[in-house]
Amino acid sequence: MALIRSSSPHLHKMNQTGRVMRLVLLATLPGLAAMTFFFGWGTLINIIWASLLAVGFEAAIMKLRNRPIRFYLSDYSAVVTAVLLALALPPFAAWWVTLVGVFVAIVIAKHLYGGLGQNPFNPAMVAYALLLVSFPVEMTRWTEPFVLVSADSGWSVLSFVDTLKVIFGGIDTSVIDSYTGATPLDALRHRGGLTTEEAWRQVPVLADGIGAWHAVSAAYVMGGVFLLYKKIFTWHAPVSVLGSLAVLSTLFFIVEPDYFADPFFHLTVGGTMLGAFFIATDPVSSATSNKGKIWFGLGIGTLIFVIRTWGGYPDAVAFAVLLMNLSAPFIDQYTQPRTYGHAKAKRGLKGDA
Repeated sequence: MALIRSSSPHLHKMNQTGRVMRLVLLATLPGLAAMTFFFGWGTLINIIWASLLAVGFEAAIMKLRNRPIRFYLSDYSAVVTAVLLALALPPFAAWWVTLVGVFVAIVIAKHLYGGLGQNPFNPAMVAYALLLVSFPVEMTRWTEPFVLVSADSGWSVLSFVDTLKVIFGGIDTSVIDSYTGATPLDALRHRGGLTTEEAWRQVPVLADGIGAWHAVSAAYVMGGVFLLYKKIFTWHAPVSVLGSLAVLSTLFFIVEPDYFADPFFHLTVGGTMLGAFFIATDPVSSATSNKGKIWFGLGIGTLIFVIRTWGGYPDAVAFAVLLMNLSAPFIDQYTQPRTYGHAKAKRGLKGDA
């Protein structure tokens, strides 16, 4: 009898992989709605385009590997990867940026290692980091909250059709360039000789546009709480990510408030909430035990603060996650729980003896 070879995660019928992935997709809807409201139709278009590409690449790889295409597409893992990547991209990222990112995520970061359950790194973050390093101009082309059509039109969102033309090269991008600017993290990171307080008063995105980023983060928290309620993941990783970032940013802010940002800023701008609830909780590339998840999250939160403060990239979620993905096997080795029938947990070198 022919059996389907399937990698972890192995879940029982009531909580099978496809159901988990569908719930994750459902949980991203508040964030998608907030992104669309504040930054226009670009994020929604990117998600649709990225999902189509991901399904196509997944089907092609399954065909090449002589695996049942329908079975592997039904777990929705490729679509989840595409959606998470698209949510992290700038709303007006060119079509080819998304194409390159999805190809890297599905073909290289996922299937080069054997497919779902065998990839050591989060595929969406691998793709995002590669895009950020390779195409820094395209990856930092964020629009200000609410996309203005013209100076005389007031606060009106660029139409869906015009946004399609921008993304797929059918309209003069100078129309959009006049409304692009730095993200709050970029603005605070490259504020010149201004103190933190002066930057908050004088830099437009910090003085007037910061509320949109707070609302987007709140939407991701709603989705994360929903997944916690559904027991898709435990609290350990997201709480330790947010807790370590909050503690470090608070300590440094107290010591030098003119240079360091306050903890609320670090928690509510950029990809912090998306990373804490949707990336750090990846069951494949993160630590497995509850104690391991805490250490895993602590590492991510610490690295986010360090890279944001002293590194060259203002939003460090992708790099922090990838570095901790690399450390996950080591963490698992030293945080194994005690197995039934043993007085102590077998950990580290003693566990291998």
